[in-house]
Formats: sequence, C-alpha cells, structure tokens
Amino acid sequence: MRRLFQYSVLAWLLFTGTLAGAQDNKIAFDKYTLENNGLTVILHQDKSTPIVAIAVMYHVGSKNEDPSRTGFAHFFEHLLFEGSENIERGEFSQYVQDAGGTLNAYTTTDNTCYFEVLPANQLELGLWLESERMLHAKVDQKGVETQREVVKEEMRMRYDNRPYGSFRKEIQKRMYKKYPYMWTPIGSMDHLNAASEEDYVKFYKQFYVPNNAVLVIAGDFEAKQAKEWVSKYFKDIPKQENPIYRPQVEEPPLGGQVRDTIFDQIQLPGVFKAYRTPAIGEKDFYAVKMLAQLLSEGESSRLKKSLVDEQQLAIQTGNFVMDQEGPSMAVAYAICNAGVDAQTVEKAMNAEIEKVQKEGVTEEEFQKLRNQVESELVNQNATVFGVADNLATYEVLYGDANLINEEISHYLAVTREDIQNAAKKYFVDENSVVLYYLPKPNQP
Repeated sequence: MRRLFQYSVLAWLLFTGTLAGAQDNKIAFDKYTLENNGLTVILHQDKSTPIVAIAVMYHVGSKNEDPSRTGFAHFFEHLLFEGSENIERGEFSQYVQDAGGTLNAYTTTDNTCYFEVLPANQLELGLWLESERMLHAKVDQKGVETQREVVKEEMRMRYDNRPYGSFRKEIQKRMYKKYPYMWTPIGSMDHLNAASEEDYVKFYKQFYVPNNAVLVIAGDFEAKQAKEWVSKYFKDIPKQENPIYRPQVEEPPLGGQVRDTIFDQIQLPGVFKAYRTPAIGEKDFYAVKMLAQLLSEGESSRLKKSLVDEQQLAIQTGNFVMDQEGPSMAVAYAICNAGVDAQTVEKAMNAEIEKVQKEGVTEEEFQKLRNQVESELVNQNATVFGVADNLATYEVLYGDANLINEEISHYLAVTREDIQNAAKKYFVDENSVVLYYLPKPNQP
C-alpha cells in the first residue's frame, strides 16, 4: 500500500508539473478587426521554422442551409477552388503547389475553413488567393457541374459504398426534430441537382463575406508587413449588410429512445448508440468529452478492454463526441465479432456505461484522462496550421480566440463526480438513438 501511495504521489507531482508547463506556454496572438467590413484578423508569430499558415474560417456550415437545398456549405468547400475573375479555372491549387505549399479545406455542421501552408516568403501570395476567393470566386454553371461530379464520387466513397458509412446520416435524422442538424454536411444530391446557378450565387453572397469570417496568419512573418498586406487585399471587400442567417431553434428533448435497423452491405452486425449531449462550451460538455475518452480512448479504454479483449464480443469499439454549436451528440459503437448478435453486444455496451453511473471513475483512470486531455491539446498546437486552425475555431464557434490558452482549465475543472453525473444525465436510454446495422439478406 505504501509503495502504491508513493507511486501515486510521484505520478501526481509529475502530472501537475506538466500541466503547469502546458498552461505556462501561452499562445501569443494579436487580434483586430478591419473597420470597413468587419473582418476579424488574428496574427500569431512563430519564427521557429520558415513557414506560414493562413486559415480563413467562415461561420457557415450545413446548419445554415435551406432544408430544401442541403449540401451547399460542403459543396462550396469544393466550388471555391474553381478560380476567380483573376485566377483561371483549375489554377488556384497550382499557384500554391508551384510555391512549394499545400492547401485544403473542410466543412462541418457549423463552419467552413480554407487554408494554405506556405514558405514564409509566400505569405502575400496566400493572402491574395484568399481575398480572390472571398471577393469574386467563380460561381457559375460550369464550375457547379464539375464539382457536382466530385461530390457525387465523394458520397459514393464515404457513404454509399463504405461499410456502416451511412450511420451518421441515419442517426442525425432520428436524433433531431427541429434543429438543422437533421442532415449531414454532405447533404442531398437531389437538392444539389435541383439548385439553379442563382441559388449558388445567392448562398455565396450571403455567407462568404468578411463580416462572417476570421482570417488567421500563424508562423514566420513580420507583423507590420502582414497587416499591410491584409489591408491591401481585404479592406475593400464589401461586407454583408443584411443580417447573416443563424438558426434560432429550440430543440425539444428526444422524449424516449428511438430504435431502428439498417440493412447494409456488411458481413458483421454493428451497434451504434447515440446520446444527445450539451453544446460546445457548456459546462457539462467537458465532462461528456472526458466520459467518451474513458469509454474509448486507447487500448485500456473500458469498451475496448471489456468487449474486445475480455469478452471477445466485438472486433472494434469506440465512442466520440460531435462538437457542435447547437445540441451535440456522443456516439458509442461496436462491430460484432463473428457469430455474436447485436443484442448481446448492446447489452455489454450498456453494462460498461452502467458501471460508470453506479461506481464512477477510479482515481487512476481520472489521472490518465487528464493526461490524455493535456497531451491532445498540446499536440493540436504543435504545428503552425494547428495553431491557426484552433485560433480560428475558438474565435468563430466559441467567440473567444484566447480559449486556445484557457480550454485546458475547463477540463481540469471537471471532477470524477462530474463524469459520473454526466453518465447518469445524458447516457441514458430515453436520451438515445440505437441503430442495428445488419447484413442484407441474400437475394435470389
């Protein structure tokens, strides 16, 4: 007992020391707003390597779409690489590649981000490209038709032809009754096919505007020069004068468990169980995130250890939280082992959650969770793009870029009791959607 106590004290001292170090290593940044159009600009200098990251995040995701025109935000993630009045079709990416850089974009339910990572001496190029994207991108029928085929192929690869690939779409349309999370960012190809060029132009002019965006520059640059270039390329872009659409919807409680069966081109059954959880930034959100890690993070996680290693009921397990501005959700899943039915696996999954509800979290597990959180937050800021992306995300979705330095304190404020209470409050049947994925029956 004494040796265990000594080890625990040593681990705690080492742990608190690293946490203190992590909190002391603040990410310094300068934030200001362009007077003419409301564009928020954030600058973070890091001269350790001669590279620079540029991220432009727009506060538009799939939740901002017309329910009869879903998929627009994700579609624009592709469409806005087509070019502009001053960039020939297909040359946007070529500029970056010829300069020795990389570029990409992503879309979520709440935001869309475009970014480049370039040699430090190519910062002006990146800012010009992003101003072209914001000011007068090519939103025309030819580009729409080209990118529509790209999105169709993505849908086939990620959803239609991928085992269990539709689980998120199937869960979301059952989890939400009013809030516009009922569809995923990929949206509906029927909606995209039915849309006119005018529909696309309207969406672009409404959301891809400076007062709905944050521009972040991180890396090796001189602040004075960077500000001059930002002013040169962005200050004259007109802002959106009309209110930018934000859904003002009160999502009612789920009101009881929803169960369904999906027949898919799979060989092994799968169980997907989703729970309605708090929005990002709310107090319980952090406890739910830590609970999800307890259940699924690493080889010693509860679901992996119990269902895969000990009982050999499943070949794979997991649990993740979808971080969203509106009501979020946590998804636990397990792919059944050969010869094991879905009911048996679901019962075993429920048993692990019930253990947390009744017995709570051990001190050893709790310290491990805190270590994992610290490690993940530090790793996210290990690259200039990681810093740029986090600064943009915290500013756009949380309204406070400085959370890049303070987010860890919210996790450290979570107690073992908070995690247990989160399991009791949110991971309950009446707050869940359960899907069984079963192999399609053999057809004659």
